[in-house]
Amino acid sequence: MNILLLGKNGQVGWELQRSLSVLGRVTALDHDSPDHCGDFARPEGVAETVRALRPDVIVNAAAHTAVDRAESEPEHARLLNATTPGVLAAEAARLGAWLVHYSTDYVFDGSGSAPWREDDAPAPLSVYGATKLEGEQLIRQSGCRHLILRTSWVYAARGGNFAKTMLRLAQERERLTVIDDQWGAPTGADLLADVTAHAIRHLQANPQDGGLYHCVAGGETTWHSYAKYVLDVARQGDAAIKLKATEVAPVPTSAFPTPARRPHNSRLDTQKLQRTFGLTLPPWQQGVARMLAETLR
Repeated sequence: MNILLLGKNGQVGWELQRSLSVLGRVTALDHDSPDHCGDFARPEGVAETVRALRPDVIVNAAAHTAVDRAESEPEHARLLNATTPGVLAAEAARLGAWLVHYSTDYVFDGSGSAPWREDDAPAPLSVYGATKLEGEQLIRQSGCRHLILRTSWVYAARGGNFAKTMLRLAQERERLTVIDDQWGAPTGADLLADVTAHAIRHLQANPQDGGLYHCVAGGETTWHSYAKYVLDVARQGDAAIKLKATEVAPVPTSAFPTPARRPHNSRLDTQKLQRTFGLTLPPWQQGVARMLAETLR
């Protein structure tokens, strides 16, 4: 299998380099790759890369993910999140290749408390959410064979993440304040990458199972409870880390005003994914504990 991976240096892209390697030959590119264009600000260059490499599967882990900055640069966000993925989809359709693409809970307005299903009506609150939704729509409209995975609250051991920020602040401050009215499931980039590889293998034999799926770790939590879990794990470990924080206070979203509105309900229903691909998605605590074990050692 000939696989083209775009966005190789992002959190998910980095893990995909590992998980996809067992499926075939992987050409992994980022925006500054020297041999082929992987720069999503240059859609025609990306199209030329696809034509030159003629992959069987294109995995797109590139995106504009700076949610607040997208509010002040909507056209750039649209280029990276919608226009270029649409070009990729058109090239995939011409080749008969599969396109794997990642989307987000931000396509929903975050109302209610029930987990969002794939067939629920989107209503994004932000430029980021709107451009990611447009990307989904362009991929579907292209007619290419595709797998779109919507996810949320993604973290990885590599690079910065919420857990590392909480650990740093807990070493500096005696009291932390963390949002307690947004709900979701912290989802590891490694989990997403492994699900992707499994799904690609499945789709080779079952192409009728392509389409849109929700993919997050099991369970649910708030950012506040997530922070408390991280600090509890750190205290129980043997790592040489001294935490000053004795209080983690819950606060509403309004306590931290941001340019982009965040959804309060980021719960995603994963029953369709688990049923179709024969998967069991582990509880979010399992992945976070593993990431912390690597971070704290």
